[in-house]
Amino acid sequence: MAEFKVELPKMGESVAEATITSWLKAVGDDIEEDEPIVEIATDKVDSEVPAPCSGILKKVLFNEGDVVEVGSVFAIIDSKGTSESQDTPPLEPTISNEEIENKVEQEILEPLTNTAKIEIQNNFNNSSKFYSPLVKSIASKEGISLEELEKINGTGSNQRVTKKDILNYVSSGKKSNSSEAIAKANQSIINTPKTLQTISGQDEIIEMDRMRKLTAVHMVNSVNTAPHVTSFVEADVTNLVLWRNKTKQEFLEKEGEKLTFTPIFIEAIAKALRDYPLVNSSIDGDNIVIKSNINIGMATALPSGNLIVPVIKNADQLNLVGLAKTVNDLANRAKLSQLKPDEISGGTYTVSNVGTFGNVMGTPIINQPQSGILALGAIKKKPAVIESDSGDLIGIRHMMFLSHSYDHRNIDGALGGQFVRKVADYLENFDVNRNL
Repeated sequence: MAEFKVELPKMGESVAEATITSWLKAVGDDIEEDEPIVEIATDKVDSEVPAPCSGILKKVLFNEGDVVEVGSVFAIIDSKGTSESQDTPPLEPTISNEEIENKVEQEILEPLTNTAKIEIQNNFNNSSKFYSPLVKSIASKEGISLEELEKINGTGSNQRVTKKDILNYVSSGKKSNSSEAIAKANQSIINTPKTLQTISGQDEIIEMDRMRKLTAVHMVNSVNTAPHVTSFVEADVTNLVLWRNKTKQEFLEKEGEKLTFTPIFIEAIAKALRDYPLVNSSIDGDNIVIKSNINIGMATALPSGNLIVPVIKNADQLNLVGLAKTVNDLANRAKLSQLKPDEISGGTYTVSNVGTFGNVMGTPIINQPQSGILALGAIKKKPAVIESDSGDLIGIRHMMFLSHSYDHRNIDGALGGQFVRKVADYLENFDVNRNL
């Protein structure tokens, strides 16, 4: 019998270790190739590690809660042996997001085209049971509340709910469509951390979840590492707003995607980074590393209240349609916890759209080891001076603030200010006659 040593794979830039959160297979279980065997957590994302080959899980070298370095052997698979018992159905295999979308559409959506669906998001942190990303995705798409999901009899290992189980549940017509169930499920996305105690009947102490703890450490380290400077520019984005208002319906019909302001902003930022490559850099000891690729991170708020930063790779090489599709895809999958480790790593510059929350400006903290981050404020109508050949006029314009925080070790005030001004120029000079 041949033994195969399973190593913890590389999970992106700067990720050196991961914590084992849950073993999905027990010693002696049959394993199919590409079937998830363990769930891990890094300081960037939670993920599953698939089996590199079929066989029997012979040995696990770490327990749940242990920290494993990238490249370390954490399990051994007997690649030739097979289990005599076939009673326990295997877990659903890890498949690509494209395959998930296709399979969900074919197996679920098409048979139920005449049934109204309401997509919801559950807070799975409130459950003691483990659910795979695929099961979570199907539950969200089909409007299945966490309460309903926990009542499904799982046929997987340790009574886990498999893809087959939830598909059978949906097909059987048992899924509740009551407004009460939907309202309850939607309410559950408000992540209220566990209350530890109350003080004097008024003050409340809550425990940080794992992601919040990691974010806190990352932010403190960033402030302690880089001397932050923030430059502000107010931009007249009237032409941009008018063009989007005119084009968004056509864009939706033609591309099947909503056209938000975010991809337009990212397009301008990518152009400015080409103009000022030093902003697209990082510091390594006494050296400044100017990045060859322009990979823009997009700060995204999760239903839990936490923050994650998916990365648009080679943003300067994508047209507006490509940017819009990428932005929408990453944002949607981020909220469903479906991002892969490499999709949140490798960023060279970050954007934070604080305008989403109605804020007109902010002073963002640099996402180390990057050197800059741009906060996009809310677009507001206000009176402004309009310069013309016939003189100055007062008109109502769409205005917004851009806030550029940067590392003063390698970016001086002149460069930091010029960069954000350049972004504003690209936005202000947007072509209202531009075609898709």
